[in-house]
Amino acid sequence: MSTATTTPPAPVTSAPAAKLTAGHLPRGSAIVLLIISWGVAAALYGFLQATGATEQLDIVGIVVLGTVLFNVLLFLLSAIVEGRRRAVDRLVTSLVISAFVLALLPLISLAWTVLVNGLARFDATFFTSSMRGIVGEGGGALHAIIGTLLVTLGAAVISIPIGLLTSVYLVEYGRGALARSITFFVDVMTGIPSIVAGLFTYALFALIAGPAIRNGFMGAVALAVLMIPVVVRSSEEILRLVPNELREASYALGVPKWLTILKIVLPTSLAGITTGVMLAIARVIGETAPLLIVTGFTVSMNYNLFDERMMTLPVFVYTQYTQAAGTYAEAAVERAWAAALTLIIIVMVLNLVGRLIAKIFAPKYGR
Repeated sequence: MSTATTTPPAPVTSAPAAKLTAGHLPRGSAIVLLIISWGVAAALYGFLQATGATEQLDIVGIVVLGTVLFNVLLFLLSAIVEGRRRAVDRLVTSLVISAFVLALLPLISLAWTVLVNGLARFDATFFTSSMRGIVGEGGGALHAIIGTLLVTLGAAVISIPIGLLTSVYLVEYGRGALARSITFFVDVMTGIPSIVAGLFTYALFALIAGPAIRNGFMGAVALAVLMIPVVVRSSEEILRLVPNELREASYALGVPKWLTILKIVLPTSLAGITTGVMLAIARVIGETAPLLIVTGFTVSMNYNLFDERMMTLPVFVYTQYTQAAGTYAEAAVERAWAAALTLIIIVMVLNLVGRLIAKIFAPKYGR
């Protein structure tokens, strides 16, 4: 007669304890630890404020100190519970996320500062009037907005064809020393200071029409000098991503090379080219130094790129800030902040338009 053996039931443990014994931190422990770290940092800053070591709480300092403390504590706790390998993985992941957040802090701070200070003069008068006849309060930046749009449009008309054709040559035809020379000079032009482009344009037109000439077209040329290398490099990389199978299929059907480029290569890469062009425009639309040299500044409306001086938004911000003295200093500063906010909105709209165009013209695959 055999006797049945019974095994004693396993001890019942709570869910967090089971996770700890299984070698895993409970879900949400990193978030809780981050909040605790920020709380400790805030308490430390509060203690320093109470003792007179600091005048006020520093939000950025609390976030940075708390994040550093969080990374250290998370690594130690994970090393104890999960082991060193998992702890290093958590630490690297946390450092990457922390670096991303810290990189966003200046951008968020800048955007918030411009938004708060720019809304004071963000009204209808600011967008419907110029500074002609305005000494103190009032006035607007319509002449600067029109000037910025015209100068940037002129720069785009000059630089986009030149940059795109150069990139097509480098990808489709360029071989030997000439192609290497073009690539070298494009790389050099990418890093030149913007004021050098302004001085070059001023010297060029001074030789042609005299030293007193300043107009919007000169500003367009100066910005085009800065735009061309950006357009070339971005378009070149996009064109190289077009599969060679598409070109070979076109050649197999007897299509000449120039028509293959026109009908196959460029339409396929149109979305990426558009994005690169928009990035180039956003790169130069806020330049101040070259425009201050070659376009000058004015308080009146000017719709003609080839005649007289033309005001642009970056130069408008500069001139208003330099005039911030005396009785009407506050009004000038408010106009400068409002113009800076307008410039940021224009850049944002251009980027949104570029993304929309890229999405519309992106190649469709499949049936």
